[in-house]
Amino acid sequence: MITVAALWRHPIKSHGRETLDEVTLVTGQTMPWDRHWAVTHDRTKFDAANPEWVSCRNFMIGVTTPGLAGIWAKLDEDARSLTLTHQDLGELQFAPDDPADQARFLAWVAPLCPPDRFQPTGLVAAPDRGMTDSNYPTVSIMTYASHKAVQGRLGRRLEMERWRGNIWLDGTGPWEEFEWIDREIQVGDAVLQVHEPIERCAHTKANPRTGQRDTDTLAVLRDGWDHQNFGVYATVIKGGKVGLNDTVKVG
Repeated sequence: MITVAALWRHPIKSHGRETLDEVTLVTGQTMPWDRHWAVTHDRTKFDAANPEWVSCRNFMIGVTTPGLAGIWAKLDEDARSLTLTHQDLGELQFAPDDPADQARFLAWVAPLCPPDRFQPTGLVAAPDRGMTDSNYPTVSIMTYASHKAVQGRLGRRLEMERWRGNIWLDGTGPWEEFEWIDREIQVGDAVLQVHEPIERCAHTKANPRTGQRDTDTLAVLRDGWDHQNFGVYATVIKGGKVGLNDTVKVG
């Protein structure tokens, strides 16, 4: 039996993660509050007057700033307030939509940004649209079995947070999720359509505790399975509540 083993969201793209016990998915949307905000830099092309999704290269991301991987987050949805923590920076509580608080956030995160690379300049959001890496609203699905396969190839423990998934499933075979492409799966009360594997980037090399690149995850994937994929992208075609230990049915 396949079950929901973990739920994660990332309120600010590449800037922290948090676990959830349950979530209500909405048809045609990303996981609520996942990648809701993104951090701009001095070369960002984003029209604040017409805020729409733009690609990840327009934002501060872990590929260019590995230290961001060490951030953890806690979102207060009602207050629209975030608490970020990092082992070297301590804790910051702020409101991402407040200009004064944005300035506090930019000062807090600055030490993680190498001076010879992009520097953070602000926070933006696209209404009803998380800034996922996909150019359509997706929820990412990953499996413990595939993660354990990577760990086995690596020969030691690997933190699952590196993959930045939304829904983690237990009870599958390794890489079984790739067999679900173009199929529907029921997760709790929601139904999702699986579309494509997720090609991974260098962000997965960074340790989610230290922010240091300490494992060549991409080489492990290529050497072991001749691909650079982990997890799958899916869209919500029927909204509903999803909670830990809910059952999953593959159509």
